[in-house]
Amino acid sequence: MTMTLANVGATASIALICATAAVAQTDLPTLNVLTYDSFTTDYGPGPAIEAAFEAECACDLVFTGAGDGAALLSRLQLEDARTDADIVLGLDTNLTAAARALGLFAPHGVVADLTLPVAWDDDTFLPFDWGYLAFVALRDTAPVSSFRALADSDLQVVIQDPRSSTPGLGLLMWVHAVHGDDAPGVWADLADNIVTVTPGWTEAYNLFLAGEADAVLSYTTSPAYHLIAEGDDTKTAWAFDEGNYLQVEVAGKLAATDQPELADQFMAFMAGPAFQQVIPETNWMYPATDVPLPDGFDTLTVPAQGLLLSSEDAGALRDPLVEAWRTALSQ
Repeated sequence: MTMTLANVGATASIALICATAAVAQTDLPTLNVLTYDSFTTDYGPGPAIEAAFEAECACDLVFTGAGDGAALLSRLQLEDARTDADIVLGLDTNLTAAARALGLFAPHGVVADLTLPVAWDDDTFLPFDWGYLAFVALRDTAPVSSFRALADSDLQVVIQDPRSSTPGLGLLMWVHAVHGDDAPGVWADLADNIVTVTPGWTEAYNLFLAGEADAVLSYTTSPAYHLIAEGDDTKTAWAFDEGNYLQVEVAGKLAATDQPELADQFMAFMAGPAFQQVIPETNWMYPATDVPLPDGFDTLTVPAQGLLLSSEDAGALRDPLVEAWRTALSQ
């Protein structure tokens, strides 16, 4: 094709527009949110939340995945004040005491009408969702209703490592909340029921879906995914007679953020409907505020009792419970 002066002019104009747009995009302030891997995936909450927040913030919201939830704390402990994060999203109440002790977080300043099943008065960490831990199985699998019954059965389960996974750590707190000083003996009895221990939730759940175990440590809300997204009602969650442990997931603002106003805006946004309405059908947990739940959530198992240790008690117990768990499973 012969290039005319008109073509040259048009091409130059297009190049200038593209360059200007690129510069404008580069000039946008960036808010860095450190979170767990599944939050950032195409099927997780990240993409929808990113689009909704960027529509009102005139900024570039960047989610960075760092393994499972407990791995976030390990990364913060390693990076300390060198962290590039402005927000950390995905810790839970079993980790907040240790996270607070790092001295890296600032008060969130958000007043929110939370709908958690427990009272909340933490001015540093703000909840964004919650759920009950449970073993998820096929509906035609004979259920058990206690850890003792599980240990006495031939059922094979997959669990997560409490050193890297928040559900895995929650399971340790759950067994302790029910059995106290007898927990090591319960773990010893459960050892032959455990097929494997995975670093995170995704690996464990995939093993269950592949038929490698009868049940997997997950949440009472997990069957909602199969029902709503797949039209599959073959999965169920077991309620235990002594109660099921609660997980409350939270976010916190780093005190050293170089985008304090954006960080404050995001924390407030997190408690609002644009964020909260995304949670049920992407993170498959209960939202932290009063937004409508999708059809299908009304069919979920609801335990008669929710168990939750205080963040201070959980923080003090974490290391000794992990060590007792390791010892029991290695025998």
